[in-house]
Amino acid sequence: MIPVESFRGLKVAVVGLGGSGMVTAEALRAGGAVPILADDNAEAMARAAAAGFATDPLRDVDWRSLAALVLAPGVPLTHPRPHWSVDLALSHGVPILGDVELFCRERRARCPDAPLIAITGTNGKSTTTALIAHLLAHAGRDVQMGGNIGRAVLSLDPPQPGRHYVIECSSFQIDTTPSIDPTVGILLNLSEDHLDRHGTMANYAAIKERLVAGAATAIVGVDDPLSAAIADRVEQRGTRVVRISNRNPVAHGYYYEAGHIIEAATASATVAGDLGGIAALRGAHNGQNAAAAVAAVRALGLDHRTIMAGLRSFPGLAHRMELIGRRGRVLFVNDSKATNADSTAQALASFERIYWIAGGKPKTGGITSLESFFPRVAKAYLIGVATEEFADTLDGKVAYEKSGTVAAALEAAARDAAEDGAPESVVLLSPACASYDQFKNFEVRGDHFRSLVRQIDGLVLREGA
Repeated sequence: MIPVESFRGLKVAVVGLGGSGMVTAEALRAGGAVPILADDNAEAMARAAAAGFATDPLRDVDWRSLAALVLAPGVPLTHPRPHWSVDLALSHGVPILGDVELFCRERRARCPDAPLIAITGTNGKSTTTALIAHLLAHAGRDVQMGGNIGRAVLSLDPPQPGRHYVIECSSFQIDTTPSIDPTVGILLNLSEDHLDRHGTMANYAAIKERLVAGAATAIVGVDDPLSAAIADRVEQRGTRVVRISNRNPVAHGYYYEAGHIIEAATASATVAGDLGGIAALRGAHNGQNAAAAVAAVRALGLDHRTIMAGLRSFPGLAHRMELIGRRGRVLFVNDSKATNADSTAQALASFERIYWIAGGKPKTGGITSLESFFPRVAKAYLIGVATEEFADTLDGKVAYEKSGTVAAALEAAARDAAEDGAPESVVLLSPACASYDQFKNFEVRGDHFRSLVRQIDGLVLREGA
């Protein structure tokens, strides 16, 4: 744990007592602060009180006595409307921060030279984060990984010389991190997502821009107009910008081409990474993820041979294009982390004959943007709240059935795929939806799918799945 000493002796409100909220409270208490905890869930409040924390009603406390409000990522800051604690903080001039902001302050105070690699983007950030952490660890570096993936950032080990922090940052986390200042900041891409929390794409993009605007080196994907414009603006302000692409060559930076990561410099282009045969990095979308990772670790001093060895040993990310196993000519792939249409597009583009399990809590736009991939889908199996909306989109274009649950969808998809005469077919869970209508999060959804697949007779598991 990283004790938060910057609020020693001061009262700090902590709102939102999920995993990261409780870690934040513990870190504040360990650093000598006086945290006062609040959550709209009575059970969460009871657990906090049982852990010895003050749970005074925040609506009634003297807000002038509070040094800060620390808001958990799941608590609305602006949209659809600010949480009541946000209104109170703003009306009393109390700073509103997040756990990543507390981490950044502690890093600057304790060991500002400890490298911080911060990653954001609509899609691919978890894979990129895991890949960077793997490449650094494989090279023998001291690595701590967390944030929006795995461990809460304040649960990591304290900063010290040579310790590398590889931190995935969601837009919610960046929104409450005004002083984010990574050694290497990465923005992979931008597409419509989380507008229920940010209101407009302009707001969403502006929040993402903060991460690279504060970086010593900014690595920016330039395959969408919003990100390309951010790269230009950040560079004009004097930041070193490395552009990456999985679609087109770049003059200076890294791009993906025919299974290779190409490093481009003035009048030269050299192979910086070979993805051929690396199952965990299959698909053009992983070309961008790998390009960003290679650019990051090159900026941190890794050489070509070390990078190649690390790429070849990367096991992949759980729940993202995760090959669970094979039965005859049928592959079973867990892509539960695909919680929006753009992410699912990357999975659909990676296979030719797909039995697609889709649905959950739908996001703006549904799956209309995926129509160009429908010819790859032999049949769709619809689950959750999105069932009727997705059925309307697929009607007359793709065969489908309304399965309702993951278990029912998998049973039907496995049966139909087994009867397919194609050289290879894929049963693919790639929901294009959030999980919250049926599961706590996408990890639980993916674990459920993986467990069901493992029970299929005749399945040959992929090693480690």
